Amino acid sequence: MSSALIIEQVLNGIQLGVTLFLMAAGLTLIFGVMGLINLAHGSLYMVGAFACAVVAAATGSFWLGLAASLAAAAAAGAVMEILVIRRLYARDHLDQVLATFALILIFSEATRWLFGSFPLYLNIPSALSGAVHLPGGAQYSLYRLAIIGVGIVVAAGLYLLISHTRLGMRIRAGESDREMIGALGVDIRTLYTIVFALGAALAGLAGALVGAQQSVQVGMGEPVLILAFVVIVIGGIGSIKGALIGAVLVGVVDTLGRFLLPVLLEVFLPPSQAASIGAAVASMLIYIVMALILAVRPQGLFAANA
Repeated sequence: MSSALIIEQVLNGIQLGVTLFLMAAGLTLIFGVMGLINLAHGSLYMVGAFACAVVAAATGSFWLGLAASLAAAAAAGAVMEILVIRRLYARDHLDQVLATFALILIFSEATRWLFGSFPLYLNIPSALSGAVHLPGGAQYSLYRLAIIGVGIVVAAGLYLLISHTRLGMRIRAGESDREMIGALGVDIRTLYTIVFALGAALAGLAGALVGAQQSVQVGMGEPVLILAFVVIVIGGIGSIKGALIGAVLVGVVDTLGRFLLPVLLEVFLPPSQAASIGAAVASMLIYIVMALILAVRPQGLFAANA
């Protein structure tokens, strides 16, 4: 097994982790500030992907499509928060789960009605369509490296926003004591709408970036949402740093597990059995890691605001 192949798989894991971070960062912000379980976050991922695909097809520009994904997802998130979500803050988590699950169905059927059941496709922009050389002579997709770069920039931007701006100060205060900042004159409703729109925009960006690698289709956000919840549980609910480290951990463990486990099991088992058992164990690996981390640190790797 060549070192170049292992490096490629590690990069694939980091790229998956960065995509999960874009989903999980918004999800952990929303849960940390509002105490809301939002199952419809994956629908905002889908909205961003469809907006990017439609605008890119109409204009011929992937970059305009990317901007449209941010705007469409943020707008959909703000409308969702104003019309539905803000009525759920005082309700228990069961009501939140049921209401946001209903939103999944509404978004899915509305998208199917608007765009049909057939998938749409995005082309990778020509500026990012090449490959770069890895140590050992292998090549790696420039677009995947660009996704990793976008994730690093977003993580740095969120850190600066949360730690060094007035809005970030209000977000951190809202996590700690929402009644107190309301008494101090902060408009809680507007703050919640801004946070929700920000989280939605990050999900839409993730959908647009992944849409250029895969097909854009109805229901594409739900599988990613499950992994995003795993990420925020591992990283610590409300922690941006935890979301980043948890996402990279999940991405690398999942990718290397699917790549290495069948190979390692071939030492003890016939190739066919090694492939089937390795695939089955690899699909459970991130949940095993989550259970081990929670057994040691029930609150996750980092506390809120970390």
